[in-house]
Amino acid sequence: MRHHSKKITLGREKAQRDALIRGLAESLILHGGIVTTKTKAKALKRYVEPLVSKAKRNRQVDKEGIMKALYTGKAVKRLMQDIAPRYKERSGGYTRTTKLGFRSNDKADIVRVEFI
Repeated sequence: MRHHSKKITLGREKAQRDALIRGLAESLILHGGIVTTKTKAKALKRYVEPLVSKAKRNRQVDKEGIMKALYTGKAVKRLMQDIAPRYKERSGGYTRTTKLGFRSNDKADIVRVEFI
């Protein structure tokens, strides 16, 4: 019996959830920061942090894994060449979330996710 194995479902099926997180991750990498809901930000951080750690190692097998995780080569190139070298001495915690308030129509928590 597996206790405490709750995952963030985001009200979507697995394929839709994976596509959403991949799209958010790519936008975060290309633009440096995005505005989204708190729940999506938590799921996004769990997806992006290992990608940055893999990019820091700068091995071919890690690059192939990153290419499977993201949609475009442009995002992979930016992650490997621009973002990963900034965190060479850092062992984790590459992103920051900042609360922005509530969305006006449904009062959802809105946060900004960005690289530190």
